[in-house]
Amino acid sequence: QEMTNLTAVLEFRLLGLSSNPHCQILLFTVFLVIYILTILGNITIISVVTLEPRLHSPMYKFLKNLSFLEVCYTTTIVPKMLANLLAKRKSISFSGCMAQLYYFISLGATECYLLAVMAYDRYLAICEPLHYGVAMTAESYTRLAVGSWVTGVFTGFLPCLMVSRLHFCSCNLIDHFFCDISPLLKLSCSDTTVTETVIFIVSLLVLSSCFLLTLVSYLLIILSILKIPSASGKRITFSTCSSHLVVVTIYYGTMISMYVRPTYNLSSELNKAVSVLYTVVTPLLNPVIYSLRNKAFKKALEK
Repeated sequence: QEMTNLTAVLEFRLLGLSSNPHCQILLFTVFLVIYILTILGNITIISVVTLEPRLHSPMYKFLKNLSFLEVCYTTTIVPKMLANLLAKRKSISFSGCMAQLYYFISLGATECYLLAVMAYDRYLAICEPLHYGVAMTAESYTRLAVGSWVTGVFTGFLPCLMVSRLHFCSCNLIDHFFCDISPLLKLSCSDTTVTETVIFIVSLLVLSSCFLLTLVSYLLIILSILKIPSASGKRITFSTCSSHLVVVTIYYGTMISMYVRPTYNLSSELNKAVSVLYTVVTPLLNPVIYSLRNKAFKKALEK
């Protein structure tokens, strides 16, 4: 009987980042430039690693995977956000919203797995150099890379399924620039306790397990570097993994602060600001950090 009083929502209206027309044009210009630089930067990394035989080691192959992932990840969010910044009617269909949410969660989880695998690769290279060739073979690399993508694809199913089964009644205004978990849960007129709990557990398992694996790998790397007698040896060894460490710190810092919380009651403005950081800015930082701090990559790029 209660179900007959519910009106099915066929589309959502996205309130976006600002309602000021002048501000929207400025944001459109800034985000368009960042998006173009992100795509060009990551495609450059993919091209250089593919064309330069010296960069065909597992470390750079993982970096190529990460760059391709960043292109997909930012493309899931930014083009629709740019279109809505210029459109009078800022809308997204229900199915489009759920698709965006699914790709956002899946690709975000895949990035966690890839960053953990890359940390493991650096651990083997620095702490077990004599066994690196045996442990990180072409077959091992393929298994770890494919495993990261496949596990990421499956990670997105349950949270997205649970959100899609919620009732949204007649209210369809999402106070965000894309279909994120927090504003959708706030919008629902269903009891979201079970959904929030499941998403919290999934987020906790994925982020904390990957973060702990990455953290342990780097603690062992740092301990190994401290044992090197010469200062130049320490510097050279640390430079091979410092770029990855910077990317990991930025990514996990924002993601853990957003999703490993039992309740989703963060203020909408803060939610949007942090979301811009990991959906728009972080995918650009990846090519910038790696190309500026990696000597082998810079030499290959010049070549």
